[in-house]
Amino acid sequence: MLVVAKRSARQARVKALFQMRHLGFTASEQLRCRFKGLSVEALVAEGIKLRATRSADPVTAATKASLSSLAHRICALDDELAEFDERIEALLVATVPELLGLFGVGPDSAAALVMAAGDNPERLHSEAAWAHLCGASPIPKGSGKSSGRVKVHDGGDRQANSALWRIVIVRMAHDPETKLYVERRLKEGKNKYEVIRILKRYVAREVYRYLPSG
Repeated sequence: MLVVAKRSARQARVKALFQMRHLGFTASEQLRCRFKGLSVEALVAEGIKLRATRSADPVTAATKASLSSLAHRICALDDELAEFDERIEALLVATVPELLGLFGVGPDSAAALVMAAGDNPERLHSEAAWAHLCGASPIPKGSGKSSGRVKVHDGGDRQANSALWRIVIVRMAHDPETKLYVERRLKEGKNKYEVIRILKRYVAREVYRYLPSG
């Protein structure tokens, strides 16, 4: 429930930021220059400073009021997201602390994996079933000359699959052991996409050991 609410807040924040950018592009020259090229943090801070009552022109006043409202909304959503993060992480620490301890597994990824497991308890009877649920099981591709080749399983829980992908990408960037593995498989003729698929399957196997049993 917390993750669903967090996703809603995150989507609302992205939408508000997009609207701020759009208003900044279409505003008067003075406002447009003021907001051009700002980072997200600076954009919101600048929006909060605006005072519509200081503009005699009604269009400029309306633009300032809208930008200010959106900026305050983003700040409120940031507070919401921070609170959700604290609540979600506290639950994860209480239930799957070892999962959080794995390299590259952050609260968002851990939550997605635990949700997938909790929503599909009948799929946790084996590590292979879990990998299939996460869309990390290779599927044989064709026959004859193509026998032995596999393709990506594009079904399963997409949030869990995305979590595995994030974990793999973090490890490829920061884990020395994973970097060496990737380098070796690339030299063997695998492409990067294939290596990521293999690593996702490995991570699914590793994660399975730390999922709650009931």
